[in-house]
Amino acid sequence: MRLRTAGLLLASLAACLLAGATAFAQGFNWKAHQGETIDFLTENHPWSNAVVAQLPEFEKLTGINVQVDTFQEQQMRQRLVTILQSKSPSVDVFMSLKSLEGRLYAHAGWYAGLDPLLKNPAETSPDYDFADFSHAPVAGETFGAKLDGIPLNIEGPIVYYRKDIFQKCDIAPPASLDALMQAAAAVHKCEPTMIPWATRGLKPALAYTFSNVLHNFGTDYMDAAGKPDLCSPKGVRAIAWYADMLRKYGPPGAINNSFLQTRELYGQGRAAMAFESSNEFGEMMKFPHRQDDTGLMLLPPGPGGVSKPTVIGWGVSLSAFSRKQAAAWYFVQWATSKAMDAKLALQGIAPPRDSVAQSTQYKAWLNQVPVRAEWARLLKQMGATGTSEVGPPLERQPQAREIVGDAVDNVLLGEVSAHHAACSADQQIAAMMAEK
Repeated sequence: MRLRTAGLLLASLAACLLAGATAFAQGFNWKAHQGETIDFLTENHPWSNAVVAQLPEFEKLTGINVQVDTFQEQQMRQRLVTILQSKSPSVDVFMSLKSLEGRLYAHAGWYAGLDPLLKNPAETSPDYDFADFSHAPVAGETFGAKLDGIPLNIEGPIVYYRKDIFQKCDIAPPASLDALMQAAAAVHKCEPTMIPWATRGLKPALAYTFSNVLHNFGTDYMDAAGKPDLCSPKGVRAIAWYADMLRKYGPPGAINNSFLQTRELYGQGRAAMAFESSNEFGEMMKFPHRQDDTGLMLLPPGPGGVSKPTVIGWGVSLSAFSRKQAAAWYFVQWATSKAMDAKLALQGIAPPRDSVAQSTQYKAWLNQVPVRAEWARLLKQMGATGTSEVGPPLERQPQAREIVGDAVDNVLLGEVSAHHAACSADQQIAAMMAEK
């Protein structure tokens, strides 16, 4: 795996972290579960990839062995649901996107509550400092009064654009969704070999980016009475805009694309603009020249002047059926410690801990390259003005998001009108809501 280096800054930070790790190991019995083996199920994600690369440190610290199974997101989730439905103890700890499956998993009793472990001084290091996590990410990991996970990051979709291409084609950074479509048209005319716009078209993944468009058109999935509202004029226009952008200016086969394809298209210089997660920033900036020629912005407002960015975060949770919850909790503590968050922050993973976000080392890393500071500024803006709604607010989020993805993709493929697709989606969502 490729890990970002940051010259003397990283070397200095590594020395600080080594000293911190030594203190971290003192005064607490990190060997209490020596010899146990835990199973970690994860997706191909910048956070997990970086943590897995550091596993020898954890195994040396604790004597706990970690078996890792890594899949693409949809495959990981399918496997996890099968395991949890059967109440199998074969997974101890796993990544979980609470904004997607949190309500369902919590209702099913699949998460192990973390409060008893967190409050047990025999199982939680005094240096862990749970209060250091920002309030909003912790709230996203809590259902009822039960803490079901530890936050890993803060993220939301942002527009990555090539400043050099915009300058060559005399394009100003767009201040509205209409201007964004005009910018894509201008790139298509000026640089016909480039893909003007890349974003998600894959049905299960599309709601993540589409929801931002929907909100920027000034509407939500539900109206004030709690009824599905995609069929409203604003919802229809949002679907039409998203489908038009991909059909006219997106890559071939866009309906098969998720974050991996979007990241590669932009990173390789084949796309002039990409609308993708802020969490892909570190990976995109590893490609040659992208640190120097990339500009960033939130998705601009829609016709009514509305700008409401999407902001979410992944978490790490323990299985309610694990027989090794205490050992797995040691892994969670290590993987979400101040020292680990500080390391990952220098790889472009937005830290959920306040102390890391305010640290001298992190701020110095941001200031080394202008685009890093811009990335951090946008994340702060997301946290202040954003919404965590990424799909219809139902317990069965994956199914609800597939309905949304189907609606947009059917318009993208020219099979139905945006109005027909939106109204059909509302009917399907209403039917889901009526099911008991």
